[in-house]
Amino acid sequence: MNITRYGSAPRYHPPKHEGMSCLRLQGHEAGPSSDLWLGLSHLLPGGGTTLDASGVEKMYVVLDGEVTIRTGEDECVLQRFDSVRLAPGEQRQLINNTNQPASILLAMPYTAPT
Repeated sequence: MNITRYGSAPRYHPPKHEGMSCLRLQGHEAGPSSDLWLGLSHLLPGGGTTLDASGVEKMYVVLDGEVTIRTGEDECVLQRFDSVRLAPGEQRQLINNTNQPASILLAMPYTAPT
């Protein structure tokens, strides 16, 4: 068992993320994991990511607030406890278009399946 307490979760600073505070909850420097890792991001008003794709599947759950998700084709607004799955190679942009902070949970594998 590996427990990561919120108060001691390591921060990380991914590229192309602005106005966000990102924490590792499991995996990477937060502890052992063979297949996936969990992150928690707090988005300030106006904060978010650029439109970009990665080679791995990503799943997000909004824990608080409201987050707009844009892909190359669609846009949707996720509210508390809404979730989205993005396929490998699918572009995504997250943005907090509100005046309130938002929090989003990220689950993703370390590498693309072979």
